[in-house]
Parts: sequence; structure tokens; C-alpha cells
Amino acid sequence: MERTLILLKPDAVQRGLCGTLLSRFEEKGLKIVAMKFMKITPDLAGKHYEAHKERPFYPGLVKFMTCSPVVALALEGNNAIKICRTLMGATNSAEAAPGTMRGDFGVSRSYNLVHGSDSPEAASRELSLFFPEGIVSWDSAAWNWAYDPIEELKKS
Repeated sequence: MERTLILLKPDAVQRGLCGTLLSRFEEKGLKIVAMKFMKITPDLAGKHYEAHKERPFYPGLVKFMTCSPVVALALEGNNAIKICRTLMGATNSAEAAPGTMRGDFGVSRSYNLVHGSDSPEAASRELSLFFPEGIVSWDSAAWNWAYDPIEELKKS
């Protein structure tokens, strides 16, 4: 099982798309193990996006991410990072495929609705920033119908 951070960004919150976007992750078979509605502080945004600090778009990115609340999610599932990134679509919404979140609901590169961790290392770092209190472990009955146990045993 893999965990990833997903942020439903200020544009998703302001447009009332949180439920729609969240349902796509759940319908795919990913499990919510942490969730909070929060306002990102400039300090947290700076830590989260520190890799982009020298880039020209950094000040605007921090301003955008702190302008309105977000929904922070920790999702869990097999290949969760890859699955989430596929569901989200290309970073530039205008180039995202139909059927993806950005392809269906976005039109901008900057206002692209969702953030998702891009690697297990990034997920670990980002989850610790947004959920320092930890994550809830629980058994989902639906997983018995989403994941083929025989297929999972073959991977072991």
C-alpha cells in the first residue's frame, strides 16, 4: 500500500468542486486516511513549495495557495501516487485529457484544482507537513471488492 498527499486547491474550494473531486478518488478505490479543511499559512506554503523558491512563479504560487482554504487529503491504495496523478491529468488543464479532473473542470495552468505528490519521497515529506498529527489506519470492507487478493499475492 502506498500513501499520497492530495490538496484540493483554493480554486476547487471556491468553485464548489471538492465533493466531485473527492468522489473520483474514492470511486477509483482509494481510501481516505486523513482529511482536513484548512487555510495554508505562508510558512507552510513556503515549506511545501521550497523546491520552487528560485523560480519566477513562486511568489504567485504561495499567494494563490494561501488566498483561500484547501482540503488536504492523505489517500492510500496500491500505486496510489500513479493512480492519483492519472486521475488528476496534465498540470496544464488546457492540455489535460477529457475524463481527468483537470481535463473536465480546469482551463488554466495556474488554477489547476489539485496537487498530488509526485513520488513516494515527496509524499512522505508532504504528508508530514500537512498531517503532523498522523494518519488514521482502518480496514475498508470495500477493498475486498476493489483489489483482487490473488493478484496481490502474486506480487509478494
